[in-house]
Amino acid sequence: MTTKLTTASRLRRSTALLACCGALLPLSVLIAVGAGSADIPPADVARTLGVHLGMPWEALPPLHDSIVWDLRLPRVLLAGLVGAGLAVCGTVLQALTRNPLADPYLLGVSAGASTGAVLVLVLGAGSLGLPAGAFTGAIAAFGCVLLLLGRSPGPATKVVLSGVVVSQLFSALTSLIVVHSGDAERTRVVTFWLLGSLASANWTSVAAGTAAVGIGLPFCLAYAAQLDALSFGRETAASVGVAPRRAEMVLYTATAVVTGTLVAASGAIGFVGLLVPHAARILTRAPHRTLLPCSAALGAVFMVWVDTAARIAFGSREIPVGVLTALIGVPAFAVLLRRRTGVR
Repeated sequence: MTTKLTTASRLRRSTALLACCGALLPLSVLIAVGAGSADIPPADVARTLGVHLGMPWEALPPLHDSIVWDLRLPRVLLAGLVGAGLAVCGTVLQALTRNPLADPYLLGVSAGASTGAVLVLVLGAGSLGLPAGAFTGAIAAFGCVLLLLGRSPGPATKVVLSGVVVSQLFSALTSLIVVHSGDAERTRVVTFWLLGSLASANWTSVAAGTAAVGIGLPFCLAYAAQLDALSFGRETAASVGVAPRRAEMVLYTATAVVTGTLVAASGAIGFVGLLVPHAARILTRAPHRTLLPCSAALGAVFMVWVDTAARIAFGSREIPVGVLTALIGVPAFAVLLRRRTGVR
């Protein structure tokens, strides 16, 4: 009876969180798209969206229409996709490694993407080259991790240490490239990108993010039962019929590809994939079948609002969104740490 009540309670909490985020996310998008130096009412934003989707409504003036459709909407949508994708990857990796400090950058993907992006920026390639360079660097870093792991991921400690070693290698390469370039303007651009920014968002990056999250989330959901078992250890998972090595390798690869795609579009935005999964667990106490979509929804709403604040909080001077997530994430993580350790 107690188990049934607990399961029902978890289901109610998960449903409530999904319903809340499902209602809040479209409203957040409308408000965020309208916010900025040129304020546009949410009703006008909705009208512009309707016109571009084929509704027979009166269009806004060309300038406002371009601000909504070409500048702000791709950025806001990409923010939601990045938040959702990083939260899902963080949830998966925390379960696989049984490490509450695991985040999507555990496998060196962020450091590799940074090296690829910096190399492209220093070489002066066009804007289309930056995402491609960052994604190539991310996959190269994950390939190095796979070489260290061998044919089997092995213990979680081995995975974590392999990711740390590869991250340090690619971070050193990034620093070497920046120092060697000797260009102050390029160094400033590189630094801004490395801190995480959605300023270069466009419909191409939105399409890439949609593909990553649209494929990655259902794929991880298909392994939800295996994640529940693996979160208790490999021996426990094997005892209930899960093949730990295969499931771990598949999920490590999936999270690396999703993270690499998102980092290529936005830079390294920290703390989202670390804190949002913890928040979703605290709010729902649910198994991964419902925890993963809850984390995705919560991450999307969180990133939309954080990026909007990063864009407008300081007037015309935008700050990298990664800086703001760190300013929010550090005290939030400190509270979480005190709660988990019982420190007073």
